[in-house]
Amino acid sequence: MQKGSFTSRTPRFDTDGVVKRINELAALFRTLGFPVFCIQHDGTGTGEFEKNSTEWENLDELILKPIDILVDKYANDVFYKSNLQSKLNELDIKELFITGCATDFCVESTVQSALTKDYSITVVADGHTTGARPHLQAEKVIEHYNWVWQNMLPTDGKIEVRELEQIKSDIMIKGNIS
Repeated sequence: MQKGSFTSRTPRFDTDGVVKRINELAALFRTLGFPVFCIQHDGTGTGEFEKNSTEWENLDELILKPIDILVDKYANDVFYKSNLQSKLNELDIKELFITGCATDFCVESTVQSALTKDYSITVVADGHTTGARPHLQAEKVIEHYNWVWQNMLPTDGKIEVRELEQIKSDIMIKGNIS
């Protein structure tokens, strides 16, 4: 959810709504004492998303707190050469709720990688966005990937695709997330 991914050249579907839902889920997780991870692409040396540049910064509307865990990523897949895996292991986290930008690139790569690492995954169906592609509108890309993920076979974990309101309802019914 970095500024460099949300420009007039790269419009994204329902940006305001997605940011609102990410903020809402993050606030709920913080209230419940669950960690919130913020992933930022670090393109240092590539000329794009150079660390500490405006392009690298998160959207102003995205609410981050000092307790959130910041992770630099270096490829579409956040697990590639980052410290995410060690942080998750350190905190004994086995279940991931995935949101973000570039449904068909970063989100997809991360979902696939997390599956091979046996995490239980919930993709927030209305918590990710992308732009239009030459052959497909952004809304259809999102719809397609939500369908793909919903129909994937999990490894030792699980994979679900749920809208934020469904997730919130489940949390209220369970009283917490396992």
